[in-house]
Amino acid sequence: MPIDPQAYRPETAILDLGDGFYDPVAAADFPQTRLRFRNDSAAAEVGLATLSDDEWVAHFGRFIPLPGTLPQPLALRYHGHQFRQYNPELGDGRGFTFAQLRDRNRRLMDLGTKGSGQTPWSRFGDGRLTLKGGVREVLASEMLEALGVPTSRSFSLIETGEALERGDEPSPTRSAVLVRLSHGHIRVGTFQRLGYLRDEDGLRALTRYVLHHLYGEDGDDPVRLLDLVVRRTATLAARYMAAGFVHGVLNSDNINVTGESFDYGPWRFAPTWDPGIVAAYFDHAGLYAFGRQPEAIHWDAMQLAVALRQISDAEPLIAALDRFPDHYQRAVTAAILWRLGRAPRDHEHDRALVQAVERALRGTGVPIERFFFDVFATDLPAGYGPEWDDVRAALPGYAPRKPRDHAFWSGDSCAMLIDEVEEIWSAIDRDDDWSPFHQKIARVRQMGQALAD
Repeated sequence: MPIDPQAYRPETAILDLGDGFYDPVAAADFPQTRLRFRNDSAAAEVGLATLSDDEWVAHFGRFIPLPGTLPQPLALRYHGHQFRQYNPELGDGRGFTFAQLRDRNRRLMDLGTKGSGQTPWSRFGDGRLTLKGGVREVLASEMLEALGVPTSRSFSLIETGEALERGDEPSPTRSAVLVRLSHGHIRVGTFQRLGYLRDEDGLRALTRYVLHHLYGEDGDDPVRLLDLVVRRTATLAARYMAAGFVHGVLNSDNINVTGESFDYGPWRFAPTWDPGIVAAYFDHAGLYAFGRQPEAIHWDAMQLAVALRQISDAEPLIAALDRFPDHYQRAVTAAILWRLGRAPRDHEHDRALVQAVERALRGTGVPIERFFFDVFATDLPAGYGPEWDDVRAALPGYAPRKPRDHAFWSGDSCAMLIDEVEEIWSAIDRDDDWSPFHQKIARVRQMGQALAD
């Protein structure tokens, strides 16, 4: 098999945790495997870009083990709060961890699935993924990566030839299996399960695993772990806001302890800076609305602290949690400056500019993507009214962080609003036309290159 020997670094670190953390499972035997998307950029980082399409399908559609890593897929065990209600009957119900690899930066990465079949945690589910759900996840993760949000990367999407029945969309509908490349699959809910079981030895072992393999530190200090997770999750919340992104389901089992976003179901990109926009039709109370995401993620971090309380004194955990708002404010200031194409100046002026931007976006209803496209590394163009005077006055005091010379800027702004997503899916569903899907990914990646440092 043509694996790149210089870049392919297999791992089996998760096996060190022991079988109390996962269940060995087998992938579903799909009627067909039609490759629809392969992320060669991500694959190059873990030495797999040289696979042929047939080899790719064998590993990521039929799940033949990759050499040197996990001999069998593992469905991970976890609990979690779902819309603030505790659920001890969770776990990987339609996915598993398939392989572990080191990327070019020596980070431990997991290849995990969605739609790969039933597991002991499937309950009444069929363990499958709709093709539309897979298409939406690819689009979400590509857009988030381009906008600087720490995210899992959609690695592979393979259509699997089953007709699925779903109660919340037209059925029967086409099926798929998705593979994600993630910096670990350990969730807040993974710790919550051990806390629920009062498994102190397990909590210490998992703390050691996360600190060593995901943060590059030794020891099993729960306070240090919580401090790191608070910093990373505060940054995640800030990047969501700067991207105008609404995840939709920020349950504690959907929060990765590396602060990396993942699992894109009912997501939306907000067209305007409206704090009340929700993504999930079932979020009737707006618990995970656009403007409440920092609060929601902070609450999830609190649940990690509750679990770690079994192996730590309360006071230092509370102190670490109390630093979340300050971390968030600094991170959202940095994230919005990044989108503005401006180099930081000083905290006082930076914060004032960001607050002015937020006020004007909220008050005027100017499209988020349009505004950031217009103002990147330039003064505010004509057409923005007096509501933008504070922004207009502040911008000249900032140096551009990079020139506006990329080919992306010669076109139009690039959004990922729900109507366009539905149009992309309609072309696939109606005519099996994948060209709008691939064209959109190409444009999004061009934007990412234009924005990148």
